[in-house]
Amino acid sequence: MNRSFRAGAALLSLALVTGLAACGQSGDDDGSAVTLKYWLWDDNQKASYQQCADAFHTANPNITVEITQSAWNQYWQNLTTQLAAGDAPDVWTNQGSYYPQFVSSGQILDIQPYVDADKVDLSQYQAGLADLFTKDGKRYGLPKDWDTMALVYNTDLLKAQGLDAAALKDLTWNPADGGTFEQLIAKATVDDKGRNGLDPAFDKSHVKTYGFLAEWGDGSQGQNGWGDLAVSNGFTYLDKNPWGTQYKYDDPKLAETIDWFKRLIAKGYSPALDKQSTLSRDALMNAGKGALTFAGSWTINSYLGADAKAKFAFAPLPAGPQGRKTAINGLSDAIWAGTKHKDEAWKWVKFLGSADCQNVVGGNGVVFPAIKTASDKALAAHKSKGHDVQVFVDEALAPGGTFLLPITEHGNEISQIVQDAIQASILGQSDSATSLKKANDQVNALFK
Repeated sequence: MNRSFRAGAALLSLALVTGLAACGQSGDDDGSAVTLKYWLWDDNQKASYQQCADAFHTANPNITVEITQSAWNQYWQNLTTQLAAGDAPDVWTNQGSYYPQFVSSGQILDIQPYVDADKVDLSQYQAGLADLFTKDGKRYGLPKDWDTMALVYNTDLLKAQGLDAAALKDLTWNPADGGTFEQLIAKATVDDKGRNGLDPAFDKSHVKTYGFLAEWGDGSQGQNGWGDLAVSNGFTYLDKNPWGTQYKYDDPKLAETIDWFKRLIAKGYSPALDKQSTLSRDALMNAGKGALTFAGSWTINSYLGADAKAKFAFAPLPAGPQGRKTAINGLSDAIWAGTKHKDEAWKWVKFLGSADCQNVVGGNGVVFPAIKTASDKALAAHKSKGHDVQVFVDEALAPGGTFLLPITEHGNEISQIVQDAIQASILGQSDSATSLKKANDQVNALFK
């Protein structure tokens, strides 16, 4: 979805100048102009960070930030290629499953000396985020935002089946019979004759609206679906996180979870992987092809924004045998170790990690910034639009309710190995336990 925050950008930029004065002196000591290349992947966030870049330039006239945005897959392909060629962006948006490979290859600058020298207050960030991008006393980024997961549902489709928000408030799930979550999915599934999945006459060969849309291109983490349920079933990814070396994808708790998803497909409640549309889940939800799915907080505006073609609302994830569990993830900004403008790049990264920039991002209601007070601004921005997104915040703050996605070496290889194994199981090419055991052996062999 394309959103524009041009209106008022100039005024916001000017308003930030005073706060930016503390960011440091302008440009190089010799007064020469510097242009920093900054990359990100989310088109929804580009406008907000352009506002930050404009304000930063006003306070630092000799430093210009040039922003490049590209889609997720293209982003990482281009970044890897540019790093290998020695012509990478000075600063780029980083993600936990990718950054270890850049650390191992010495391509990210350790910013801990800068953090110490400028006495950056790490306690201002959401708990745990500042430690995500550290290893062996070195720091490879400052937190920029966080995200959690929730259920998103088409309110009209559920209402037609006699379901409302109250029915989704305290859902339970287990891998044996799916709990009340599966009952909800079944009732939300409708065939072309208007019969739902609980009707004995339901025709799974002619489904008009699937009760649940699953995500199978989710790598080794399953943040958008199977991972949250698996952890609620007692699954743990690896021996320690971050920087563990022994994965546990052969855990029966994960195989049980994948098998439950397979049964949803077999019952006609969820589309088969080999027949699934190439459209994104949010596009399918907007088209009325799905009633429910899992959604990250970064997709809020895809469902509640002006471009949404249906009416949606959010609800808590179902509680599994080990309670309700959601992945909590955060991004950071990395400085290329090969940049010719390390000091200027640090000024930009420090600003990105400051309240001056994160208040802008939060005020635009795009994502939840890492700084707690800026997160409050994001929540207030959504409320001012009539959007109820409190569930994402509640889940982030729930004691014992969140888990970190795995951060280890070999992230790219692991992602492909595990995704292939899970897809093979979903397609019926192998049973889940066998497929995951083989994948786990391959993954752990990477650390030997």
